[in-house]
Amino acid sequence: MDTPTYEPPAEPDRTPRPNAIIDAPATPAACAADYVAGAPVRATLDKQQWRAA
Repeated sequence: MDTPTYEPPAEPDRTPRPNAIIDAPATPAACAADYVAGAPVRATLDKQQWRAA
């Protein structure tokens, strides 16, 4: 009887890749723009938390 052979799965590619979010400098202006852009998300979260309470 033949013994079955096991082929392990290929290893995933773990090579670091450039990331525009991490590479961008954190400036007060960029942080302020992110905060303003997140207003609708915070409003939705507030509504969801209010309903869950």
